Amino acid sequence: MRRQERSLSLAWSLVPVLTLMGLLALAYALFGEEAAGGANQIALLFSALIAVFVGSLHGYDWKEMAEAARDSVMTGIGAVFILLAVGSLIGTWAMSGTLMAMVYWGLKILSPDFFYFTVVLISAALALCIGSSWTVVGTLGIGLMGISQQMGLDPVITAGAIISGAYFGDKSSPLSDATNLATAAAGADLYSHIVETLWTSVPTLLIALLVFWTLGQPGDFDASDITGGIAAHFNVGILPFLPLGLVLVLAVLRYPPFVTIFLGALFGGIIAIIVSPENVVSLAGDPDLPVALAMVKGVWTAMANGYVSASGSEVLDRFLSRGGMSSMLVTIWLILTALAFGGIVEKIGVLDRLLAPVLAAAKTAGRLVSALVVAAISTNALASDQYIAIVLPGRIFQKAFRKLNLAPVVLSRSVGDSATVTSALVPWNSCGAYMAATLGVATVSYAPYAVFNLLNPIVTIAFAFAGFRMIARTDDASDPKG
Repeated sequence: MRRQERSLSLAWSLVPVLTLMGLLALAYALFGEEAAGGANQIALLFSALIAVFVGSLHGYDWKEMAEAARDSVMTGIGAVFILLAVGSLIGTWAMSGTLMAMVYWGLKILSPDFFYFTVVLISAALALCIGSSWTVVGTLGIGLMGISQQMGLDPVITAGAIISGAYFGDKSSPLSDATNLATAAAGADLYSHIVETLWTSVPTLLIALLVFWTLGQPGDFDASDITGGIAAHFNVGILPFLPLGLVLVLAVLRYPPFVTIFLGALFGGIIAIIVSPENVVSLAGDPDLPVALAMVKGVWTAMANGYVSASGSEVLDRFLSRGGMSSMLVTIWLILTALAFGGIVEKIGVLDRLLAPVLAAAKTAGRLVSALVVAAISTNALASDQYIAIVLPGRIFQKAFRKLNLAPVVLSRSVGDSATVTSALVPWNSCGAYMAATLGVATVSYAPYAVFNLLNPIVTIAFAFAGFRMIARTDDASDPKG
């Protein structure tokens, strides 16, 4: 006979959480930045088993907890396929010269004196137009990392600048799925939310721009030798930019991210056949094949296992030998194990129990918004998924915001300022894992330089305590007046 499910005490709720925190800390101490290569995954699975044990002691059925883990993993399937598509895109764009064309013109146009500053602006503008931080990081971001490397700038700071700009645009764009989800969870109007989120996002962006301006490295930098070497080995005309153009057009037209990026990868392979057929045939590694089949095999290989450059330049070869779906498998492993853990702790009520005392203590607007920010960041860490971190606090805090007579748009803005941006700061969150895998910089390394992501939650808390833009509910709560 099935036992009756019982609510967890605070002490029992902390057991799987503290287990995970302890194991992740131990993994980092033993493996350093290589912990994401397998150690973190083991920690997450072991902690999931501990959560199952806790749940079983409180009457939860093993089968239902397994189904909760499965359902949670299923929510990340979209992210998994996007990662696979990005791996293929990197491989074909390296082979077609798209990445090197971006690097070439970036070196021609940009200056190291204000490079980080410019990176934030470019990433923010593009993300605002297309509504996707992932697409910006997976396309333009890769090129900007290459430019940074050739200039001798710090790739860690560059990654932080890219992510800062990309998340400003993502959380401020009406085209963003995260933005639409935040408004839906809070019951707010989309365009009222956009207006309100700019009140906190723009000041945060200005502070971030000031920080990255001060991080610039003034001095003489002569890119002529590098650009000359690139031009000697690669086509830097209009053709290599066509795959990038296709991705941007499809993104603006709101095609699904996987379709957009995968078509960009395929088109990159076609451009490689046109501009550098010798590289495609060489990658195939089968001289007995007819040329047409060798080209098909070369593109196929780049999409599956990445491109291996043999230009003769050690620097260029190191930058271009990358990509392929296989390069994303470790990151996918991390996402799947994290989502499984998140599904189980949500099922047995760990998150609800941990949030209960936080909600009880939130008696003023400042405390309430602070509690929401803490809840969103904690959910990003525990559930390992940005969407759960948006929806769960957005729903749980509705009643508390209503009790303090705050409009739904205040809740949706606060959710966007916390859940959306901090997802990229958690190494085992799907967003943090994606950014690290795509940019080639560990999450714990770039996190201190993701200035916008770090400051945005602080700014929204400061607004709340100052009583600024704390809009009261009206009869039509989705149409606030302030």
